[in-house]
Amino acid sequence: MSDDLKTLDDLKSAVTPVADEAPAREPVRDALGRAYATGKRKDAIARVWIKPGSGKVTVNGKEMSVYFARPVLQMILRQPFQVAGVVDQFDVMATVVGGGLSGQAGAVKHGISKALQLYDPSLRAALKAAGFLTRDSRVVERKKYGKAKARRSFQFSKR
Repeated sequence: MSDDLKTLDDLKSAVTPVADEAPAREPVRDALGRAYATGKRKDAIARVWIKPGSGKVTVNGKEMSVYFARPVLQMILRQPFQVAGVVDQFDVMATVVGGGLSGQAGAVKHGISKALQLYDPSLRAALKAAGFLTRDSRVVERKKYGKAKARRSFQFSKR
């Protein structure tokens, strides 16, 4: 092969071009115009539906500010919208089970991010760059036998 190719231009002409772009993603919506996704964090699992609206967020039938009373948890839920640049453009309805409030907020955030990118695939790049589409796989380590907790040993005494 090196015998008949003398220059870089010869090599470029010999190589067949590969498809430049991947096929465009299609929006995934149900009959009511909603996008659905499941978000997970620690032991919490959130089922999230988003649809165009005024920015109302409902979690387990309650307003976001009632269910997640701490401002930090409310900020976590707003992050995907701010990164995607669609603040107050979507209504969210989420049901969450398992875990504590912090894990539940992370699960809803993960679900919102996945649902946003399904509703509008052009938002995927911003959400992926922010790391919101990746499931945070950190969970509590199990307790081992012969230990007080997962890693902590019992107090050592010589006598």
